[in-house]
Amino acid sequence: MNSFYELAKYRRSIRKYQPIPVEQEKVDSILRTALMSPASKRTNGWEFIVVDNRELLEKMSQCRPAGSQFVANAPMAIVVCADPEKSDVWFEDASIAATFIQLAAADLGLGSCWVQVYNRMYNETTPAEDYLKQLLNIPQGLHVLNIVTLGYKDEERQPYNEEKLLYNKVHKNQF
Repeated sequence: MNSFYELAKYRRSIRKYQPIPVEQEKVDSILRTALMSPASKRTNGWEFIVVDNRELLEKMSQCRPAGSQFVANAPMAIVVCADPEKSDVWFEDASIAATFIQLAAADLGLGSCWVQVYNRMYNETTPAEDYLKQLLNIPQGLHVLNIVTLGYKDEERQPYNEEKLLYNKVHKNQF
């Protein structure tokens, strides 16, 4: 990308991926970027689980009744967790890190998609978070925010149409 503006304009959620593994150098670059993401008082309460095992990706895709099935066909995913004992704004810190992951992926020519886990259900009685904690051996003290799928795009999405930007949502000095 030539600029952050172009990166933001062209980064779109991708749910279809080519069956090509992501090179380790790109994974390492994405993880370095995530580890540099801002965190309140530099508490760094986030944790990242890189998953490229086909069987685990298939099981992860079942964490919600709808909206997570495409995880099974992604070459890899990063599960973003955080420790609420380290920061009272763990949700925000983890969200920023997940966004950095997506922007770093786009900058490297990869597609990504955010799959919400926190406050979503696996079934009527089990939170999606608990399902993933058991599947991936995540310590009970951590919260699972989301899954970010990553891979080479097998679909093209149009960039944001600037004519449809909601400028009525922007206010100056007062609402």
